[in-house]
Amino acid sequence: MFPRAAYQLVLLCAVFLLSAGSVTAADVRPEGFGIRTGLEVASAGGFKELKGKKVGVVTNPTGVDRRLVSLIDLLAGAKGVELKAIFGPEHGARGAAAAGAKVADAKDAATGAPVYSLFGANRSPADEVLKRLDVIIFDIQDIGVRTYTYLATLIKVMEAAAKNKVEVWVLDRPVPIGGETVEGPLLSKSFESFVGPHPLPLRHGLTAGEFARLVNRERKIGARLKVIKMEGYTRRGWYGDSGLIWVAPSPNIPSVDTALVYAGMVLVEGVETLSEGRGTTRPFRLVGAPWLDGRRLAKTLNSLRLPGVLFRAAWFKPSFSKFSGEECSGVELHVTDSRAYRSVTVAVHLLSAIGKQHPGKLKFRERAFDRLAGTDSLRKALEAGKRPAAIISGWKKELAAFLKRRAPYLLYR
Repeated sequence: MFPRAAYQLVLLCAVFLLSAGSVTAADVRPEGFGIRTGLEVASAGGFKELKGKKVGVVTNPTGVDRRLVSLIDLLAGAKGVELKAIFGPEHGARGAAAAGAKVADAKDAATGAPVYSLFGANRSPADEVLKRLDVIIFDIQDIGVRTYTYLATLIKVMEAAAKNKVEVWVLDRPVPIGGETVEGPLLSKSFESFVGPHPLPLRHGLTAGEFARLVNRERKIGARLKVIKMEGYTRRGWYGDSGLIWVAPSPNIPSVDTALVYAGMVLVEGVETLSEGRGTTRPFRLVGAPWLDGRRLAKTLNSLRLPGVLFRAAWFKPSFSKFSGEECSGVELHVTDSRAYRSVTVAVHLLSAIGKQHPGKLKFRERAFDRLAGTDSLRKALEAGKRPAAIISGWKKELAAFLKRRAPYLLYR
């Protein structure tokens, strides 16, 4: 994190320079705050490579520059660029739909462009629409977790674009939870789904652009792919150090810490008898149930001294989803060190501890849990009471192999 004293010094310098009329407030940033997203790199040149072309965009509220101006509005105002279509992923192009809710086609009120849903009756852009385009642009903030559906949408877009000979641009963005760390089981091909579209670990550390390069080769898609790289980004970089404003990529990921916790706690979605905090203001950071002893669980988990996290006994009443209207006892996860925190490790220890504390109470939605995990081996290991350390160490070889596999497609060091 940027030292407080140094930050104050930068602010004092900013005041002096502004009073001298030599710079604007946007020019003054602490060192390390100089990341430019793919959108900002492309728009800096006025989208000159798109002039005279018919363009479609796949985006949502996260597709904005640092002034929070959207890709849609930037393209609509760009000279010589014809914005012909907007495609909305899960939650919609403007982000209004709930998790899993089908999104209908519509018309964009701001630009008048047609909006086609990619999370309704169709998950791929229609051929008749793509045939009217020269380029389709993907600009969505992903979070670096396999179960997040935006990368599944990107695969569908690339496949459809390749079929119709439409160029694909990916405007790259940071991995908000860091691009160095990979965690969790690798997805087995037999468990492929829209929440697991390609063999990756649960926490994979790839930007959208890197992912597009990897799947274009490994799935033999053959898309004419162009990744607009970020400037100033490193794999070790954390979103909080980027100078970028966090725009929630989905309704239940309101903060970067939630994204980090989600990378493991998403597994709780696959447990019938346990709430992952949906229907509260702290989704994925709260875990519990009416039958659970939160005080005892917090004590057990804190005794493990897991890096980067503390657990607090908590009570909550979801307004929707599991146990709606019922008071739940459980724990709240407090991330104390983002870089040390291991999302999947924490989730495995938590589920194991609950299973031991309340035998027979954890009821898995087997198909849902296995699709989220990307394998049935994790569920079976937890049901058998296998030690968390043994479960986690069992992923080491496949994670090492994945790091070698992804290396040729990385764009940032």
